[in-house]
Amino acid sequence: MEAGDKRQVRATITDVAARSGTSIKTVSRVFNDEPFVRPETRRRVLEAAAALDYHPNMAARSLVRGRSFLIGLFYENPSPNYVVDLQTGALDRLHDERYRLLLFPCENARAVSGRLLQLARTSGLEGIVLAPPLGDDPQTVRDLVEARMPFVRIAPTTALDASPTVGIDDGAAAREMTDHLLSLGHRRIAFVQGDPDHPSNSQRLDGFRGAMQAAGATVDERLIEQGRYTFESGLAAGRRIFADRQRPTAVFAANDDMAAGVVVAAKEAGLDVPGHVSVAGFDDSLISRVTWPQLTTIHQPTYDMAHAATDALLALIEKRPLTPAIRLQHQLLVRGSTTRTASL
Repeated sequence: MEAGDKRQVRATITDVAARSGTSIKTVSRVFNDEPFVRPETRRRVLEAAAALDYHPNMAARSLVRGRSFLIGLFYENPSPNYVVDLQTGALDRLHDERYRLLLFPCENARAVSGRLLQLARTSGLEGIVLAPPLGDDPQTVRDLVEARMPFVRIAPTTALDASPTVGIDDGAAAREMTDHLLSLGHRRIAFVQGDPDHPSNSQRLDGFRGAMQAAGATVDERLIEQGRYTFESGLAAGRRIFADRQRPTAVFAANDDMAAGVVVAAKEAGLDVPGHVSVAGFDDSLISRVTWPQLTTIHQPTYDMAHAATDALLALIEKRPLTPAIRLQHQLLVRGSTTRTASL
């Protein structure tokens, strides 16, 4: 190194051994979580490593143990807000763990059907978290079960005993949102569907229909619009809805990205939200809090679902006890985009 070069030299296992007053073998045993290391010795090694900012070489540890300590998160979702919450939940669960996360964005479930197991094996994965709708692809589930690959699914609707699962009751959540709009006096309510390949789409639509039927309110089929869980599809659906002379007094979109698109379409049509039309979404993603007015929405604990799914996967890999089916709670969040209908 030339004189004046102040670049910091990376600490080595030898440095940690010297600072902690132990041997290189002892330091290695501590970082490999081997038994029969005295607590006081372990403490000294870890303190020395922290002081030196030493981090063991994960690749080298994997070679020694014959394991990769890699898990994969496979997802296919057009909403960037949903994906960020998924990734953050999984990554936070792995904080201070020996495992590392690989991300596998998929174009759609059909494209990866029959290939997912091969992707996992060539990547050296020890386990998999499947986000919807991948967990409902029968070929993928069958391949993983037959190969005995540890996997956990988020929000599946089929073959529920094939793996541990984590999710919410999408139908109940959609019913609660619809009941909220009905309680405000709305009866002519439009619904913007999500991606038809996602099981959550049909569950949320069924919840909407069920609440309307229970209240004796008529569902105008012309106001059931198709979206794709994207802002652009919500904008297009909103433009079609507000082009109708008999416009609705409220619109319930199956996710926040589409609801934000509906808000923009309403403003394009000269409509005030919520003065002329109430708009509601689903997910409680970031866009619901930056849209003006802020969106009334259903809080779907996406971060918590990914965190819990990753925790369950680690338990599955390490053969620890786990809860096979975890049901998390949703929450109705009433914000500025909904109000009582002007007809009251």
